[in-house]
Amino acid sequence: MANSNSKTSGDDFFLPDFCGLPAVFAVVVLSELFAFILALARPGPALELWNNLALISLFMQWAGLTGAALLCVSRRALSLYSDRTAGLISYGMLLLVILLLAEVSYWFIFDAGMQRDVGSHSAFVLRTLAIGAIVSGLVLRYFYVRHQSRRRLVAESEARFAALQARIRPHFLFNSLNTIASLTRSDAEAAEAAIEDLADLFRASLGEGRKLIALGEELQLTRRYLHMEELRLGTRLHIDWRLDGLPQDAQIPPLTLQPLVENAIYHGIEPLPEGGTVTITGALADGVVTLSVTNPVAAMAQQRPGNRIALDNVRQRMAFHFGEAGSLATAPSDGGYRAQLVFPYRTVEE
Repeated sequence: MANSNSKTSGDDFFLPDFCGLPAVFAVVVLSELFAFILALARPGPALELWNNLALISLFMQWAGLTGAALLCVSRRALSLYSDRTAGLISYGMLLLVILLLAEVSYWFIFDAGMQRDVGSHSAFVLRTLAIGAIVSGLVLRYFYVRHQSRRRLVAESEARFAALQARIRPHFLFNSLNTIASLTRSDAEAAEAAIEDLADLFRASLGEGRKLIALGEELQLTRRYLHMEELRLGTRLHIDWRLDGLPQDAQIPPLTLQPLVENAIYHGIEPLPEGGTVTITGALADGVVTLSVTNPVAAMAQQRPGNRIALDNVRQRMAFHFGEAGSLATAPSDGGYRAQLVFPYRTVEE
């Protein structure tokens, strides 16, 4: 099952919570699906098919729900073991349930006077146990593979966030320090404010990658970043905020909007001698938040190379937190370039 020897917690365990309604519903559906497959695999007239399906469905639902109940009550204890050990124990418990139900079912068939071609007692029990062993193994393997896939996604997301944390552009840092140094001679208050903005930016970059923050916090961080860039670029940089009606309490991964704005300045504003305008647009419709960052595009000879680390990082973390409901799309737009974030509107309570 697994090659992990480390202890797992209840929140990081490959078996789902079978006490919850979604897991119970999945068990019912899967059990009925396997019942259809087993009934169709047996040749015979149509009436016999429906009779077989009724009996097989009864047994599969009985076995599935009993096994789910057993895993529900034992999940906390199983989570104390490694994935391998917990998987083997779960597999053994499911086989024991199937064995007991096979015995009960066999004697029920004959006690009820049903004339079914089930073979001898040992053949019926062994055949039922073999089918249960295959089905249980496939189901447990599926849960394990799904858990490992999510665990890899978490690890990759954290690694990419760590890369973003370490990827504060050197030129931005040096230029910011030079700007602060020049301001100390001409405007001490502006220099102090710039230092605070730079400190907040680095503090956010050292935050927890898995934690969601309020959209208002991300917008405040982005404004602090833009304040630093406005001190450096002066009149070459213009910012057009269009965020009317945008919910400030919407949850979003940290350092999601700021890297898009940074890319817009680095690739769109800095190569242009006359500068340009970065437009930041936000909207809420049908429970979906949309954030767009649009910038002008420099001529081909002026364009700067990029490795797309920031964009890939944002996409990865949006997928981790929101699944298919969160996305980042980039495309040319009205002679410029647009990066657009889409994610569901969720608050802290949700």
